[in-house]
Amino acid sequence: QTLLRESGGASVEAGGSLKLSCASSLYAGYTYCMAWFRQGPGKERFGVATLNTGGGRIDYAGSARGRFTIARDSVKDTLYLEMDNLKPEDTAMYYCAATRKSSTGTCVTTPDDYLYWGQGTQVTVSP
Repeated sequence: QTLLRESGGASVEAGGSLKLSCASSLYAGYTYCMAWFRQGPGKERFGVATLNTGGGRIDYAGSARGRFTIARDSVKDTLYLEMDNLKPEDTAMYYCAATRKSSTGTCVTTPDDYLYWGQGTQVTVSP
């Protein structure tokens, strides 16, 4: 069963924008750290942004801060990543991930700490 399903990836030109979505089927009775990771060609998977569903805390990697916005619609149970001013170095497969989190603190960005993963959506940014 796929509990997280991403969509919205596309090919865009540098300076463009995209909004990724992650539809969740996780059990609603728990709180989670939810995150967007990306993995570029030949690179390790890298945490871009995190959101704690318990307290709403949001954190960004340095490269994403100011250009990317993570948000969640609790009614639709969908996580979003809005990306503006895209650069060729943003080219990657983007993954939605989640893991249970009982506190309202910061979410980690270590891939091994996340239990649930989507299959990814490709973002390609051309110069």
